[in-house]
Amino acid sequence: MLKGISPLLSPELLATLARMGHGDTIILADAHFPGETLNENILRADGLSIPDLLNGILPLFELDAYVPDPLIMMAAVEGDTLDLKVETDYRAAIEKHAPQAPAIARVGRFEFYDLAQESFAIVMTGETAKYGNLLLKKGVTP
Repeated sequence: MLKGISPLLSPELLATLARMGHGDTIILADAHFPGETLNENILRADGLSIPDLLNGILPLFELDAYVPDPLIMMAAVEGDTLDLKVETDYRAAIEKHAPQAPAIARVGRFEFYDLAQESFAIVMTGETAKYGNLLLKKGVTP
C-alpha cells in the first residue's frame, strides 16, 4: 500500500498511468463497453464506479490543457436519452481535482469507438450507467 494513492488503483493501472505520455488517452469504460474488441491494452476494474476511479486518478493525472476537449463521452444514439446524473457525477469528481477542466465533449458512438481503438488503454469498470464511458487525455505535468 502506498501513502496518498487511492487503494482503488491497481498496480497495473498505476503503471499504465505512469507510462502514458502527454497527448495519450485512456478510456474509463462502462461494464457494457466492447473494450476487448477495440483495444489490446485492457485493464480490469470490475466492481468500481467511474466517479470513484476519477477521484483516484485525477490527483495523479494532469488533463491536457492544450486541446479543447481533454474529456469526451459518448453521445446518445438517435432515439435514446442521456441520464444527465451520469455526467453530473463525473463532473463532481473532475471539479474536485481539476476545476479548470473544460466541459465534457460528446461524440457519436462510432467516433468514440475509433478513439478507443487509438487510446493507450481501456479500463473496464463496473459502471452500469448507460453511456457511462469517459475518455481522459493526459497533459504535461507542471
